[in-house]
Amino acid sequence: MDKKQGFFSTLKDDLIKGLLPASGATPISTLLRRRKKDHVPPLDLLFAERCLSRPPVETMSPLKEGPEERECSFSVSSSSDLRLLLGVLGAPLAPLRVSITEPFPHLAIKDIPIETSSAHYILQQYIAASGGLKLQDSIYNAYAMGKVRMIASEFETANKLVRTRNPSKAAQSGGFVLWQMKPDMWYVELSLGGSKVHAGCNGKLVWRHTPWLGPHSAKGPPRPLRRSLQGLDPRTTASMFMNSRCVGEKKINGEDCFILKICSDPSTLNSRSQGSTEIIRHVLLGHFSQKTGLLIHLEDSHLTRIQNNGGDAVYWETTINSFLDDYRPVEGIMIAHSGRSHVTLFKFGETAMSHTKTRMEEAWIIEEVAFNVPGLSVDCFIPPAELRFGSVTETCEE
Repeated sequence: MDKKQGFFSTLKDDLIKGLLPASGATPISTLLRRRKKDHVPPLDLLFAERCLSRPPVETMSPLKEGPEERECSFSVSSSSDLRLLLGVLGAPLAPLRVSITEPFPHLAIKDIPIETSSAHYILQQYIAASGGLKLQDSIYNAYAMGKVRMIASEFETANKLVRTRNPSKAAQSGGFVLWQMKPDMWYVELSLGGSKVHAGCNGKLVWRHTPWLGPHSAKGPPRPLRRSLQGLDPRTTASMFMNSRCVGEKKINGEDCFILKICSDPSTLNSRSQGSTEIIRHVLLGHFSQKTGLLIHLEDSHLTRIQNNGGDAVYWETTINSFLDDYRPVEGIMIAHSGRSHVTLFKFGETAMSHTKTRMEEAWIIEEVAFNVPGLSVDCFIPPAELRFGSVTETCEE
């Protein structure tokens, strides 16, 4: 996304004029036509430390195999690199369906495991620290807008490790806009390096549109967008962890945290599987600060098994670690205004010497957040008219 500037400063004016997401007319696609050259110093700083520590190395060789070679082929400084970044980081989903209308359980210690009662107490602290349930429940829609930088930083095989040459120049810059509305509706558009992915949910169906697959639906029940859990939507985040367990404590960047854990249930995993592709597990860990009560680290991983015709099964494990920073109040709600993610895409199986590991990084800053935006309606979350139901592997798409 290397084109023009007034992008973030003009959205608010356009919003007032009635520019809202709708099928066939999206905010970023309209605004990109009149952006000026973007410069993102804060994100440059997030990549600077790792850039200084990386020696010059050869460029990355292509990843020849994957769930579908056309979806996951990968080489640095190519369009397939950008495609991998957008496929994995563009619009990943949370592991479970969430209903923010479901009431939170009352705090209790009788007849429930200590891990469950502890999780309830930690969530009550999180809700209070984020602005309180009454204020959060008064929000019926929201939008957020930000800038991102992404890079595929390493590619590893059994006998070779290749790092991206000159990471500061190889990183792709872009931006995103996210809209949400009760109940369970959302729409996101993310533009990166001249390409974009957009995705949405009308409360019943999750869909995506990528340049290489076009519009397609996601298997399984509607689930929240993972980006919303990265400090942008505390109400959905609290609901996501409502049935979690407290599994211990850990220091994150020197800060003591409680760890809450949730896992996709078997029926959800089964509904997300299709044909030769099976989703084996999807686990989400939330690290909540003992000092502030806020969520400061999010880790999720899911494991996919793909059975090749007449051959051994291949496994893909995707792990995303996100660090949430710079919490500031917006209309009384605490919002994380920056963060970064480290992603590992690990392929194994077949033979012991055939594994591959790809590492990616993302940094983002939030430019603007608003709640209860006038004029936003359910029509803004209608799936594309040309939506087709295709086979989508979660390794590359989530």
